[in-house]
Amino acid sequence: MTPTDLFKDVIDQDSAIAQLQKACQNPLHAYLFLGPKGSCKWNAAKAFASLIMTNENQKQNHERSTYLIGKGDHPDLIKIEPTGNQYRDDDVQEIINEASRSPIEGKKKIIVADRFHTANETAVGRLLKTLEEPPESVIIILLSEIVPKNQITIASRCQKIQFNRISDQKMKKWLEQHVHDADNNQLITVAARGDIDRARNLISDPNIAYRHELWRSTYENLTPEGHAIASSVSGLQKAIDEAQQIITNKHEHEMQELLDNEKQLGIKSGARSQLETMHKREIRRFRTDELDFGLSIFITMLLEQLRETPHKENYQGVKIIKKANGAMKRNANEKLLLTSLLISLSELK
Repeated sequence: MTPTDLFKDVIDQDSAIAQLQKACQNPLHAYLFLGPKGSCKWNAAKAFASLIMTNENQKQNHERSTYLIGKGDHPDLIKIEPTGNQYRDDDVQEIINEASRSPIEGKKKIIVADRFHTANETAVGRLLKTLEEPPESVIIILLSEIVPKNQITIASRCQKIQFNRISDQKMKKWLEQHVHDADNNQLITVAARGDIDRARNLISDPNIAYRHELWRSTYENLTPEGHAIASSVSGLQKAIDEAQQIITNKHEHEMQELLDNEKQLGIKSGARSQLETMHKREIRRFRTDELDFGLSIFITMLLEQLRETPHKENYQGVKIIKKANGAMKRNANEKLLLTSLLISLSELK
């Protein structure tokens, strides 16, 4: 497998790929992969790890290493995620402990800390020393969506690799290779908003066109009557609930696999609690993405109106939606947020 082949699942990140292909010959001790959710950072980390681990005396194990790394199962590639909504002391201690252990199969161990932007200040402080003075055999890669103020120092100790939102053009091209439905591909591109992980989930979603039309008709038929607002909110939430079922089914399958493995081994591990936490986080993110999809449809419709009739009410509508989007990112109550938004928009009509 060529270096180019290793990065085949890293979409629309040419600059990052070029940097990593060059860096693998003499890798540094710490990297920060910075970019939005769904921009292929984990896939890039696996490809980078494969390049590093198959260099020099490990070339005879190239195929095996590449296969295991691709699955995320190589013993010297360690992926660590926060057990809750953010990295806490115990999570960072796991990174520190792994960094203190020697590689099992080769000369290098690569530790990937996913969603590190969630780390609190105490956790960041604990990791700083390890990041500044890691063992020679260890490379640490932080995957982050942003650099919070409390992480500016730790970010400065890393080589930054920038990842960008996947363009609509590249997303459509990727979808054409996986789905043969031009109309659905266009909707998935709109709904995914540059997030390849969300696009993968939406491929098997039979009702995306229905939800797109539901959001459009909700805005078109907005009235200030309380019962109408309540009915619209209920309809939108029901549609999101139904779409979520695909994710829920996947989670049930993953949990059953874990339970079967525990039964086969005759042990109970802490993995069940971690999996439940991860599932809750994925559902919360899915619902946020669905709301983001709907709000983007509202904004598109308002911008269309602005081009035809540039009234101040339409500008105010865009501001209201952007404010709601910010509240949504802060985990506002979904039902209250939608109700307040629809009331505010109906008053502008």
